[in-house]
Amino acid sequence: MIKIIPLPPNRVWRTYFGGKSLDLIVGENSPQDSHFPEDWIASLTTAVNPGREHLSEEGLSSVSIEGEMILLKSLIEKYPEDILGEEHYKKHGASTSFLLKFLDSAIRLHIQCHPTIPFAKQFLNSEYGKTEGYYILGTRDDVEFPFIYLGFQNPPSKEKFKEAIEKQDIEFLESCFEKIPVKKGDVFYVPGGLPHAIGEGVFMIEILEPTDLAVRIEFEKAGYTLPESARFMNRGIDFALSMFDYTPIPINTIKSKYFIQERLVSDTGTAKEYQLFDKTITNCFRMNKLYVTQNHTLKKDHFYILIVTDGMGQLKSGEETFHVKFGDKFLIPAATELVEINAKSSLELVIAMPAV
Repeated sequence: MIKIIPLPPNRVWRTYFGGKSLDLIVGENSPQDSHFPEDWIASLTTAVNPGREHLSEEGLSSVSIEGEMILLKSLIEKYPEDILGEEHYKKHGASTSFLLKFLDSAIRLHIQCHPTIPFAKQFLNSEYGKTEGYYILGTRDDVEFPFIYLGFQNPPSKEKFKEAIEKQDIEFLESCFEKIPVKKGDVFYVPGGLPHAIGEGVFMIEILEPTDLAVRIEFEKAGYTLPESARFMNRGIDFALSMFDYTPIPINTIKSKYFIQERLVSDTGTAKEYQLFDKTITNCFRMNKLYVTQNHTLKKDHFYILIVTDGMGQLKSGEETFHVKFGDKFLIPAATELVEINAKSSLELVIAMPAV
């Protein structure tokens, strides 16, 4: 079994514009924004894009094995215990149980909401909802006020909310929120049911439950109009609006409840590891951040995904060695006992993991 599996780019079509930062990562000669603003990482999840149903594998990651590109899903189905681990496989089957993305917005995304697990089980025939976690990698220099909408600061009545959606009264819909500033290094948690929107010029890592379930209450973005089936998950507006949490949440409460403070969990002298999303935050996924200044041996008793977020260096396990830089991504199977990390000067990595 391969000990370190590189994860090539897996750009996915979305209804909004972005992705210039992703072009820069791979060295495109003319980086530009487009309808491919996301890179789905180690994805076993199929994208829901009405009008693109003929692309039945859109969203699914592929990997190179002995020079041949195959779906990661197929590789895991062939070697589930080696890659996912025996305990994880018994609990979740051939699923990583989370999805990971790069997301780069050139415009504000649709105001949207995602289901909780109980809602998804009861109404959507899904074992997963779509709780999310965000780690901000940077913002665009030409955007004066990078922000997110998160929760209603000025909650509408359901009747007025419904009317505004039907009339596409965007000014009213935006007035239900206050802009919450974000910057590089911010980490925050978005549970199912919480209305939200990512503002323009935000580049981030997103970890989430492995679905593409969303209610979008704005119908037009970047010259593209959502078909009716893509607005309310092919249901009616009343069903969709029952998903929203209408509780008023002041910005100070948002910052104390949903912005996450990293917590130091290990310091070897040459590496510091911080917890971002742990079991006190969510039972859906885990994410840590690792700073390496010299050499460090990383050992986990489960599979994980490494994303290089700053610096340069090497990853090594057995006879496999990879020179790494910003934006590189790797799946480390459960059967891999350890990974040696060598920093050229310093190296920062994100470690994404299942909820263990």
